[in-house]
Amino acid sequence: MFFSNKSLIQIIHKNKFIYIECINVLEQINIIGPDSLSIILLTSFFIGLVFSLQIVKEFLALDAVNVIGSILTISFVRELSPVLTSIILVGKIGSCFTSELATMKVTEQVDVLYLLDISPLSYLILPRFLALVLVIPLFNIFSFLTSIFSSIFFCFTLYDISPNEFIVSSFNQLYFMDICKSCIKTVIFGCGIASISCFFGMTTEGSSKEVGVSTTVSVVSSLVFILIIDFILSYFLFDNSRRLLLI
Repeated sequence: MFFSNKSLIQIIHKNKFIYIECINVLEQINIIGPDSLSIILLTSFFIGLVFSLQIVKEFLALDAVNVIGSILTISFVRELSPVLTSIILVGKIGSCFTSELATMKVTEQVDVLYLLDISPLSYLILPRFLALVLVIPLFNIFSFLTSIFSSIFFCFTLYDISPNEFIVSSFNQLYFMDICKSCIKTVIFGCGIASISCFFGMTTEGSSKEVGVSTTVSVVSSLVFILIIDFILSYFLFDNSRRLLLI
């Protein structure tokens, strides 16, 4: 957050940075987007199938067909899609950010930017930060929709549960605020992933051997961050929301 705030101040005071930053952000979005989205969609599809396989048969045994859609949908929206999307981006994008910046640091490319009077904070950090924060909520929505589609397909194919019945059950318990809160979670995850990845990349010292060390530490730290923050956000955004409103 220190990096991004300082860079933002520089953009406000120096108009020439606005154009450069926009171009860099679009470039980073293009790097993050297509390949990551395909992996997320594929993973979400099969996660939806596996989760449905475990859930549907249990509720059929209890003769609770009318809640299957809502249970699966709420699980995907509140937990599975945000966490799955973030974990995939940690492995693919977070590691990429760290390795790129660490390589630039140990090969003294960052020092060249200082000599050219270009702030590495605004030129390297902020575009990556903004790009990840902007795309991760969209990826979360795509992941959620893909998981729901795979669940509908599974339930209809193997258990003869009509798609219409599944959808009606889903929207009986799903609210628009659930989707908004899910996107809020992913935005916070994205801020953490980008900050941690850029921090370890820019603080790398020594030889090229340290690039791998920094990347490993960055990925592990990001995963731990996601799991800890996920519990905290889930508690305050979902389980405890009604009680907080009453206080």
